[in-house]
Amino acid sequence: MNSAKTTTRTKTLLVFIVTFILGYLFFIIPNLFFGIFKPDGGLSGINLLYIALFQFVTVTGLVYLSLKTLKKDLSFVGLRWKNWKKDTLLGLVVGLSWTALQFTVIIPNTGGAAREDVTQMISMFDGTTIGLISYLALGVIGGGITEEIFNRGFFINVLKDTFKNPKLGLWTAAILSILVFTLGHLPHDLVSWIDILVPTLAYTLLFLFTKRLTASIVAHGIYNFTAILSVYYLYVN
Repeated sequence: MNSAKTTTRTKTLLVFIVTFILGYLFFIIPNLFFGIFKPDGGLSGINLLYIALFQFVTVTGLVYLSLKTLKKDLSFVGLRWKNWKKDTLLGLVVGLSWTALQFTVIIPNTGGAAREDVTQMISMFDGTTIGLISYLALGVIGGGITEEIFNRGFFINVLKDTFKNPKLGLWTAAILSILVFTLGHLPHDLVSWIDILVPTLAYTLLFLFTKRLTASIVAHGIYNFTAILSVYYLYVN
């Protein structure tokens, strides 16, 4: 029995490592392609929609196949509709609260339009309606949905199963998820650490508290959506 459990944990760890590496490659590849070769404007306009769709299809497809290999389905990573109304409301409150704090306090007092992240966002607007819609799609589909499925649902719930102690596994996986996701956004000073670490903690706590992805997807998606619109109307128009 112990041998069988060890074998299962070893298989889970191998699947996790391979999926983790491939998943991050799928997130990075389209950004590198459009950033380096710059077809039709590069990282702007409708290309942002293509990036969002590529990330969603490849990463969620990879997660699905990995779970199937482990004889699990997407409900295992928290994709369940139970209490979706309550979870949606919770996600809206968290996401909108972070947007309000960012754009009424943090960003205006740390450089506003001159901030590196804001100037980068501004550069991704191409002045067209389809470009704005594509950017919003990237924020919601590529960020809110795909990142939560991969970085929260898959990362935490699969990695925790590689530990003998379930509670230790859960909290270790959650902490590692926070660190990996935060470092993946390349924070380089105190402000950028706060900008990414605070919402990452919030999304992770929502996932751990509800044991579902609905609240964290909504919080992440609504923040990205409102942040993009806020930058557009405050600093572009």
